[in-house]
Parts: sequence; structure tokens; C-alpha cells
Amino acid sequence: MFITAHTFISNLTQQSVITHEWLITAETTGDFLVQIKDNGEDLLFNSRTNDASQEILFQYARSCFEDQFAISTSAVVGTADHTEFSFTHDNIPYYGSIGTIYKENGTLEITLVSPATTLEQQIFRQRIIFLIIDLAAAFLLSVFAYYFTGKLLKPIAQSREDQIQFIAAASHELRTPLAIILSCASAAKKADSEEKSGFLDTIHFEGMRMSRLIGDMLLLSKTDNHTFHINKIECNPDTILLNSFESFETLAKEKSIKLRVILPDESAKYCFLDYERIQQVLSILIHNALSYTSCNGHVTLSMEVQDDFISYSVADDGIGIPDEEKKHIFKRFYRVDHSRNEKEHFGLGLSIAYEIIQAHQGSILVSDTPGGGSTFTVKLPLNWSRL
Repeated sequence: MFITAHTFISNLTQQSVITHEWLITAETTGDFLVQIKDNGEDLLFNSRTNDASQEILFQYARSCFEDQFAISTSAVVGTADHTEFSFTHDNIPYYGSIGTIYKENGTLEITLVSPATTLEQQIFRQRIIFLIIDLAAAFLLSVFAYYFTGKLLKPIAQSREDQIQFIAAASHELRTPLAIILSCASAAKKADSEEKSGFLDTIHFEGMRMSRLIGDMLLLSKTDNHTFHINKIECNPDTILLNSFESFETLAKEKSIKLRVILPDESAKYCFLDYERIQQVLSILIHNALSYTSCNGHVTLSMEVQDDFISYSVADDGIGIPDEEKKHIFKRFYRVDHSRNEKEHFGLGLSIAYEIIQAHQGSILVSDTPGGGSTFTVKLPLNWSRL
């Protein structure tokens, strides 16, 4: 009401011509009753409920004002003053405002009256609106917090779950060779010299197997702790592949598997890679290919060099990998063929290869070899100079 009265009187002060339509609009919009006297005479204006009871209300409001406040003696032309107050008439609370506008030809006396219930209803409606807005904001904030908190915690929960599974799988893998070592050590105490030699050979074999497993686990631990580093040196991409081929040529012959290598027509120029780590990746892929390819099968090594990347491929015509298994093969301790329990395979090789390639900011993918089998492709960004 107070803000409305101030706005109404300010607008009225700035107008040189007062129209009937403007007054009706102002009274309806402001939700108040208005009486204007020009030099003590009623201005020709019919309000919404212009009757005798309204006139009495205006007179009572004016008398309450005169009882509570002193009449202003200001007479500066173009200025206005007004006073807001509250009163009760016929047990009904009202808000009132009495204002005076000083003009060159006299004064305009304005009386504004508004039932307090109208303002209270407006305040109540505003409170309801603000309450709805607050509740909606709180709800949206809760949904936002729940969604994004869950999104932030999901990697942490997944990491914890992976660690639990890793520890459980590592414990299982270590338990078998440890049990064999303890059993052989106990049996060796009672065995003769010939049998004892056999037990010692088994203990040595299982000890080396445990050593490899622990080494693989330590390497993966470094990748988890972000302490795994690669050492780039100047090397020839062709040499990496040829050395890997020569390392497994004898094993391929023993398994009656045809191992061949295909190099680009033009020799690749030197680049900077971690020679030992990339050769380790190729060794893992070739060893897996030979392990899962039957007698008289084929394993093909190839290389492709372009301006910004180099790719190595290891393709076999073995048992292949089902499509539903492809997304899991780089997980730790995961084996595609669960019925196989070869002591040389812990299910960590592809995980290690994946981490090494990630450290090189490259990618490793698996696809089906045409005609059957699997093809692993390693793609590395080529650094022709040391970074």
C-alpha cells in the first residue's frame, strides 16, 4: 500500500492533465479507493464504489490523519508530500495515505484508502509463491546434489570394487603355487636324493612363477598410483617388431605354428618410444596368440607407419574371442577361456599391455581375424622427436 501510494502521488505530480480513464486505471490496478480534492472541492471523478458510505470512510480517514499528524505547511510549487498510516473503521482495519500536491493554481489533496485484508491477502499470496519457489529450489538442489554426488562417487566406488576383486584374485593366484611349494618342501624332507631333486625343481618353478606374478602386480600397482613412467629413447619401429618375431620364432616352431612378419615396403625412420615397454606389449600379444592357436595355425605380425602414428598388429587364426567377452579382456585376472588353467597365464598380460599403451597415450583394440581368430592392434602416436 505504501509503495502504491507513493507511486500514485509521484505520477500524479508529474501530470499537467488528469484524465478520468487514468484515475480509474490507477484505482483498479492499485486496488484502493481514491478521493481527490482540488482546492477543497471534489474533483469530478467517479470511483468504483462512489457512495455515501465511501464518503464517510474518507472523512474518517482524514480525521484519523489529522489526529495523529501535524498538517504540513510546505507550499513549494511542484512538490508533494504524503503520509501513510493505519486505522480501523467499523471494526475493519484499513491502510490510508494522505497526500498534498502543490501547484501554481492551488493544491490537490489526495486520500487513498485500502482494506488491510487486501494487502494481507497479497502478502499471503506472495508468501505462498515464495514458499513454492523455495520448495522447488530445494527439490532441484537435492536432485542435483544426489545426481552429481552419485556421479562423483561412482568412480571411487568402482575403484574400491576393482581393488577388492584384484586382491581376491591375487590371493587366489598366489595360494596355488604357495601350496605346491609348501607341499614339496614337506615331502622333500622324507624323500631320497633322486626324489628330492624333483621336488626342488618344482619348488624352483613355482617360485619363479610367483616372482613373475608379483612383478606383474607391482607394475599394475604403479599404474594405479600414477608412479609408472615410460623411458622414451630413439629407436627404429622395424627393429622392435623384428626382435619380437625372433624371440618367439623357436617357440612357434615347437608348437608347429607358422609365425611370419610383414613390414612396410619403406623402412620407417627413427622415433622416440619406450623400446622395452613396447616390446613387452608385443611379447604379451604374441605369447597369447601362440597359446590360443592350434597346431599348424598361423600368427602374423605386421606394422603400418603414417605421418602421425604407428600401429602394430598381431593376428592369429585360433579360437577367437566372443563379442561379449571383448569388452572384458583387458580387465585384471580375466581369462576368456575359463576352462583353461595354464600356469603361464595369470590373466594380467593384457591388463599390463593396456596400461603401457595408455602411458604412451595410444590405444589397443581387438577385432576378429577374417576367417576366424583374433587380431590385436596397437596404435601409438608417433613422436619423431623427444618430448
